[in-house]
Amino acid sequence: MQAAQPLSTPLTQRISDAQLLLADVAKRFSPATLASSLAAEDMVLTDMILRTGLPINIFTLETGRLPKESLEMLDKIKQHYGVEIETYRPDPAAVDEYVKNHGLNAFYESVDLRKTCCGIRKVEPLKRALTGKRAWITGMRREQSVTRGELDVQEYDSAHALEKFNPLAGWLEGDVWDYIQTFSVPYNALHDRGYPSIGCDPCTRAIKPGEDIRAGRWWWENADNKECGLHVQPVEFRKP
Repeated sequence: MQAAQPLSTPLTQRISDAQLLLADVAKRFSPATLASSLAAEDMVLTDMILRTGLPINIFTLETGRLPKESLEMLDKIKQHYGVEIETYRPDPAAVDEYVKNHGLNAFYESVDLRKTCCGIRKVEPLKRALTGKRAWITGMRREQSVTRGELDVQEYDSAHALEKFNPLAGWLEGDVWDYIQTFSVPYNALHDRGYPSIGCDPCTRAIKPGEDIRAGRWWWENADNKECGLHVQPVEFRKP
C-alpha cells in the first residue's frame, strides 16, 4: 500500500455523511447491527463504529468455507480495537445433508445448487443474526456490480422486517482505500493479491486486469446472478 495522502474534499464529505448516518441509526434504530464480510468496505464501517464507540453490534457469517486470510481478520480486529465480533455459523445438520445429497462442491454444477449452498451457509445464519434487530448495516456500494447499480442509502427490507442502511453506497473503490490508509485500518491480506471482493474460498478468485470488481465471485456464472441471497430480498426505498 502507498503512503496515505490528504483526503479530498468530496471524500471528507462522504466520511462525514457516513458517520452522521451511523450515529443516527444508533440513536433511532437500536438495536442495530453491521453485517461484516471482513472485507475492505466493512472494515471502513467497523472502524467508524469502533473508533467512535457507537452502540452498534458487529457480526460476521463464518460459513465454514472462508479463506484463512478472512478468519485471520477476527484476530486482527480484536488486536487493533480490543473487540471480539460475533460469529454466526450454519446449522451442521443442514450442511451435512447438502454434502450427502449433492457433494461438497456441488455449487459448481448449477446456480440452483450454488444458491442452496449459500442459503444454508449464509442466508439462514443471517436470519438468526438479525433476529431482534431494528436495522442492519452493510458495506455495499453501487460501483461493485450490475446487481447493485441502483442501491439506495436507506431501504426497508421486508424479508427481515427491518431497516437496511448502506452508508457507502456512493463511495468509489479509491475512497475505501484512501480511508483505510489514512486511518490505518486493518484489512484482509487477499486484497493485496488481486481480490477486491472476498467470499468463500472455493467461490472466490483473484481478478485479472480490467475485469469487473466482482468478476472473481462465482466466476463460472453470469454476472446477473452474482448475489448469494443475502441482498436480493424485496426492499423498499426509504429517504434518509
